[in-house]
Amino acid sequence: MKNCVSINLKKDEIVIKLSEEADQTEIMEDLKKKLTELKKLYQDERTPILVTGKILKNKEMDELKELIKSKIDVEIDFDTPKSLGLHSIKKTFEKEIAVSETKFHRGSLRSGQKIESEGSLVIIGDVNSGAEVIASDNIIIQGALRGLAHAGAKGNRQAIIAAGLVDTVQIRIANIVKEIDRDEEPVHKQAYISISEDEIIIE
Repeated sequence: MKNCVSINLKKDEIVIKLSEEADQTEIMEDLKKKLTELKKLYQDERTPILVTGKILKNKEMDELKELIKSKIDVEIDFDTPKSLGLHSIKKTFEKEIAVSETKFHRGSLRSGQKIESEGSLVIIGDVNSGAEVIASDNIIIQGALRGLAHAGAKGNRQAIIAAGLVDTVQIRIANIVKEIDRDEEPVHKQAYISISEDEIIIE
């Protein structure tokens, strides 16, 4: 089995780094072995543990926490973004987005469909009414945006949304929301959407 867990001892914390390529089963097995070694280092100390590396789902975080706690009673923190849900925005999070992992989706999204990305998202098609696209960074839609688009979903205010046509009732970037009155606002073609002075601007 490949080495998918590395443990680094620092002055005020112990960093457990998880390989991004490893699956949860491999991580759990490798960590189980290494915790036995790690436990020997703990006497009366309660040095906190920071888990970093792979982005984990909430369930995976719980499993790892449970495993570590079963061996060592210590404070555990995860240096990984929490879920991309609209209600868990990290408002203070800002970063440069010139370089970003990009996910491509070919085809239009129908009502009820939802796509999330930890980086940028490119939709080669339309996002129809009732569909949802959420990305940590930028969202590019080659066709029409009629559903919900939420760029910079973890608080990245430098994120942008671009679409061939914008005909939707709401747009979100980071923690800023713009409600659009379809009767008053024109349908925007080749739209570039960004935040300027705490407001979402459509150009």
